[in-house]
Amino acid sequence: MSDKSLNTKILNTPFPENDAYKALNMPVYHAAAFEFETAEEMELAFIGKSPKHTYSRIANPTVQYFEERIKSLTGAFSVTAMNSGMAAITNAIITVAKAGGNIVTSKHLFGNTYSFFAYTLAEFGVEPRFCDLTDFDEVRNAIDDKTCAVFLEIITNPQMEVVDLAGLSEITREKGTPLIADTTIVPFGSFKAASFGVDIEIVSTTKYVSGGATSLGGVIIDYASFDWTRSLKLSSMSKQFGSSTFTAKLRKEIHRNFGACMTPHVAYMQTIGLETLQLRYAKTSSAALELATRLRQLPQVKSVNYNGLADNPYADISKKQFGDCPGSMFTFDLSSREACFSFMNRLKLIRRATNLFDNKTLAIHPASTIFGTFSADERQSMNVSDNTIRISVGLESTDDLFADFVQALSSI
Repeated sequence: MSDKSLNTKILNTPFPENDAYKALNMPVYHAAAFEFETAEEMELAFIGKSPKHTYSRIANPTVQYFEERIKSLTGAFSVTAMNSGMAAITNAIITVAKAGGNIVTSKHLFGNTYSFFAYTLAEFGVEPRFCDLTDFDEVRNAIDDKTCAVFLEIITNPQMEVVDLAGLSEITREKGTPLIADTTIVPFGSFKAASFGVDIEIVSTTKYVSGGATSLGGVIIDYASFDWTRSLKLSSMSKQFGSSTFTAKLRKEIHRNFGACMTPHVAYMQTIGLETLQLRYAKTSSAALELATRLRQLPQVKSVNYNGLADNPYADISKKQFGDCPGSMFTFDLSSREACFSFMNRLKLIRRATNLFDNKTLAIHPASTIFGTFSADERQSMNVSDNTIRISVGLESTDDLFADFVQALSSI
């Protein structure tokens, strides 16, 4: 189906097996375990020589179909569904990292992701090497023979930084290091990770995919593009599995041992969410650009940060990688933390809530919430300002949303 449009691929991905009742949607297989006709058939399934399902922590028909739909629209070698975006990050990194190794990344990360590298992973003997990923000389100097991966967010949250991925991937190829990217901010149809040299893609499907924040989930997408003979951890395993080494390690060990599997009901809801993903993104991303443009006209707004604005410092590289409307999230700065709180408290239509890409528009003050447990010095090093509001644009009327901005800012 390679010549079909994205929506056609999503809607017409065949079931792995025919449904007995010819259902148009994959049924929800709410089962923990599956029966076998013979002991021999059971043995083959458990040792991985048969595609039959054994236990839903390892694989489930409804979850498998969700994975197959994402494979069909990304062209990936494999997709592994997890129970959250953070589970996807954790499982992917643990698959490639080992004690004594290091991960090269940036301090411009989502709060829990930064905490995972700086504290959780470090306590297991994996060194986080924080550097400016837009400075390629600094990246080259940070990578050595103990580097397990380079990790980044394609648009950082909430700093809105964009790295030239093609340039970065040239360095990781040269150094023999896999490039792992969290691409949650821009959905599959508008960003082709493999085209820019990303080896492993991570997505919090809680966001765009779920279709209105219905459920938590995440996926790890393997393009089988990295030479795993050069991996600090997986080189010996690569002699047997070649380009599929990452997926073999993930599916045969890490995924099943950590148990962070996606549930069948979530897979069902997110499979349905995939069907309207591009329609929702087209509306919310264009609305984000319009709102960001109009907000700049308001005297209370000191600055607006959206990569789709022509004078944004990352506008050119963002357009090259993501097109004219790079995501449905933007930030803007007011004069102070107090002004931010006053604005938040006066909102009538826009919801005060965390999460991204709900069908409803959401506002949050990142410094006091997502990054609230970090010290002031840590927030400064991560470029998280007390004066910043983050907006996730939903499906409401743009005029109605702008009117809410205007009235909430009127007393500041």
